[in-house]
Amino acid sequence: MDRRRFLKSALFTGTALAASQALPRFAQASVMGTAAPTGFQRLFPQLAAADFSTEDLLRLAAGDGKDLSGMTAEPEVMEAADGSPRRNKDGHLLITATPEDEQDTEENFGVPAGYTYLGQFIDHDITFNPNDGFGPNANSATDPNLRTAWFDLDSLYGRGPGDQPYLYNADGRTLIAGRKLTEAGAPSKCTDHPRLNGRAMIGDKRNDENVIVSQLHAAFAAFHNQVARDRPHMAFNDLAREVAWHYQWIVLTDFLPRIVGPEMMAAVLPDFGTLSLPGSGRATQTFSKNLRPGEMPLEFAGAAYRFGHSMIRPVYRLNTRMQGTAQEKKENPALAGRRLIFAASQYAGLNGFREYPQEWAIDWSLFFETNRKLDYTHIKDGPKRVQAAYKFDTALVNPLAFLPEFSQGRPDGNFARDKDGNPQTQSGKIANLALRNLLRGAQQGLPSGQDVARAMGLDPIADKDLRVGKATCEDMGENHAITAYGDGFKGRAPLWFYVLAEAQALWCSKVEGMTADDSRRDATPSYLGPVGGRLVAETMVALMLADETSLLRAGQSWRPAYTDKGVFTMRELLKAADRA
Repeated sequence: MDRRRFLKSALFTGTALAASQALPRFAQASVMGTAAPTGFQRLFPQLAAADFSTEDLLRLAAGDGKDLSGMTAEPEVMEAADGSPRRNKDGHLLITATPEDEQDTEENFGVPAGYTYLGQFIDHDITFNPNDGFGPNANSATDPNLRTAWFDLDSLYGRGPGDQPYLYNADGRTLIAGRKLTEAGAPSKCTDHPRLNGRAMIGDKRNDENVIVSQLHAAFAAFHNQVARDRPHMAFNDLAREVAWHYQWIVLTDFLPRIVGPEMMAAVLPDFGTLSLPGSGRATQTFSKNLRPGEMPLEFAGAAYRFGHSMIRPVYRLNTRMQGTAQEKKENPALAGRRLIFAASQYAGLNGFREYPQEWAIDWSLFFETNRKLDYTHIKDGPKRVQAAYKFDTALVNPLAFLPEFSQGRPDGNFARDKDGNPQTQSGKIANLALRNLLRGAQQGLPSGQDVARAMGLDPIADKDLRVGKATCEDMGENHAITAYGDGFKGRAPLWFYVLAEAQALWCSKVEGMTADDSRRDATPSYLGPVGGRLVAETMVALMLADETSLLRAGQSWRPAYTDKGVFTMRELLKAADRA
């Protein structure tokens, strides 16, 4: 479909849902007894909306088809001897990936790949905007938030055993597990969701969006069930709170420091997580001071917290026993045994919203540091090494241009394909994630990244340093500045883009001064910058402070119960859940 027809069908026809057609608005009480949510709010209501043309946003998301590459990266394909892309007998591109025992220059050696999906799990716990329309009259600022703004795991618990008993065992305390999974036939402790006609029976459908977040949800359910066994006389609400505090401890001491850096966390929440100051509640609040209980900031939900989309790898190894077929090993050995995050073929991709193969049990040691560290020097471990997330930058991997939820399904469960073999987009839908994020920010009337920086007392990054592309030594000098994508971006960038470009600029400035070779420089960890990092860290802390039942209100006597030498991270949670 050409660009003009694409814009017309996707943005301005009646097939896109308008805000008035969103799901019914209702207040959803937390299972832990806190107040109902109050919806979305602005952190910087005094700032004007940044207005961009749809054409410029499309160019930024997908390039111009000529000289400019957009935020959607080109696919990694097998090449013929003359350098041209190879195709199969149907004319489809042969997708491949960097071999597992070679350095992938896009990897972030500060963040194991599992934290990408922990971030997604967290997002599904605190925010859900049901409006999927991009029409000109949509106004997401007034849409309901269908999750509580508390870190209370309502995406796991639903509305509790009293209202949704089908999520629970007969005891009314433990969550139902699905079928047992295997690692390519070998025994595994991992389980699927309980399902009905292939659909997951869980508190939030989005936790079945891909195979990885699906099994992470199941791991949290297993952790809850272990806590319930260890506390046989504790009522359900008290159990849910105890599990939530362990989860919140991980958010504050394990997840956020890896994303924003330990210095930013120390500035926002001084000394939290040490043995001397658990649950002290001391925090530094600036722009979040006026955030009321239950309010979800649009600048966070619609922009800053979408940083995780840049962390997604194009392919993942679920376990070391999956080796691929003999034909796959011969024709495409770099990809054999691994799966694309999304693909037109259900066999080739980790697509969700289905009963995926029983042999796809996840080995969490490949996603979190359960028994070995994520280390640049361990690349030669190949399939056994901890997979890294991708760096924070302004390039999203190519499979994210074809989100399965908005692709044309076929009776066999796969998707209709275009000439290159990519999933075909449903009429009137937008399947390109970068474009969805950019349009959503404009629809919500979010301010520019530069205006937010100034409101936070920071000097904005110069236009020439806001670049589109990958954060690698090879690419950083070739990436185009955002102003090449439209005059409307001069002095103002979409907030989501700015958060990613700021992190990328910070990484580039760090590695430019290093004397090491490019491979070592490319392995330098990346973090969110001062605007993005502060928006994410302070907002998440503020949401906890606004909840009177949160860990930050628990008092200094509370400690995680499943620590190893005083530490409780995803490693300890998975071990307690018997998943590592």
